[in-house]
Amino acid sequence: MKRGNKPYKANQKNIARIMELQKKRQQDSSNNKNTTMANKRNIIPFTYRKTIHFNRGTRVWRAPTIIILASLMMIILIIPTLVVIPFVNENKQEASSIDMEQNEELGIEDSSLSVEVMRSVTKTVEDLPLETYIVGVVASEMPSEFEPEALKAQALAARTFTVNHLLHGNSDAAYDLTDTVTHQVYKNELDLQKQWGSDFTANMNKIKEAVNATKGEIITYQDAPITAQFFSTSNGFTENSEDYWENELPYLRSVESPWDKDSPKFLGQGTFSVDEVEAALQIELPKGAALNLEVTRTESGRVKELAIEGHTFSGREIREKLKLNSNDFQIKQNNDHLVFTTKGNGHGVGMSQYGANGMALEGKTYQEIIKYYYQGVEINSINDTAPTLVAR
Repeated sequence: MKRGNKPYKANQKNIARIMELQKKRQQDSSNNKNTTMANKRNIIPFTYRKTIHFNRGTRVWRAPTIIILASLMMIILIIPTLVVIPFVNENKQEASSIDMEQNEELGIEDSSLSVEVMRSVTKTVEDLPLETYIVGVVASEMPSEFEPEALKAQALAARTFTVNHLLHGNSDAAYDLTDTVTHQVYKNELDLQKQWGSDFTANMNKIKEAVNATKGEIITYQDAPITAQFFSTSNGFTENSEDYWENELPYLRSVESPWDKDSPKFLGQGTFSVDEVEAALQIELPKGAALNLEVTRTESGRVKELAIEGHTFSGREIREKLKLNSNDFQIKQNNDHLVFTTKGNGHGVGMSQYGANGMALEGKTYQEIIKYYYQGVEINSINDTAPTLVAR
């Protein structure tokens, strides 16, 4: 019997051992499951991670994307700026250089001739080099905004007028010329600085360029300097010299000048009472009655003679006594007043300044302008034409 119980006991021990192992396994399995659950709780879902992002509607912008886009924007903005900056600096340098050139006053060419000018205000005489004097005349006689070729033509006319006067003027006088319309209007640099202000340097340089470009040149007819008359604005035609003055000069012939119609001085008007007309003309006129007026005209359409109640005057006399702009005028009586409507400005003989500018605007050179207004002339140097004047 004892031999039979031993196996039974051995089995019971094995079973107990197996059960103990299974229980341990179950405990280990339970511990592993709890550990797994704990680990699962520590895992943060991807969509809830603390990643840097920006919401724009439904789209999510993350930090790497933002950095890439910012870099692209910097490239787009900075590179063109780096390309443009050198050109901007270059343009600034060019502008600065232009400003310096404009602010730097040009010099005037030397001249062997000098001119003594009586200043009407100070009653003093200024002794000036010829070309310096011509600069002051051009600046005073012609608007500085005129075309360069017109300014050159004016310089040539002014120089010729001066040389002719030096050759044939009164040698016993204490001076050569005045600074008024008796000869040529002249202003020095101090006068022009007051007149032009901040535009002085630019205007002066423009005029000096014109004078320098024609240095020493004069207008001649049959190898002698001409009487180079000039004026502001014609009535559409220039005047023959003998129709305004006594002498007939072959180069001062009437020519058409259509450009003058654009001049602001083309039309003018003056109103005078009958008493004022009587005083100016030193005549007596009937009061309260229509005046008897008779007019004859020159080839150019200007008044040659005006007969007023039996008193006859030249068109030039009427213009000068009543201080009219031109001797091309129409008269209308309005009760005890006379209204004079004028066309043109100046005596009308020689070169029209506004006509010269009109020709320059059409591309004509100063030589072409001179030879149009002064018929049959040539352009020569003072040295060749008046060597005795240069030598004195």
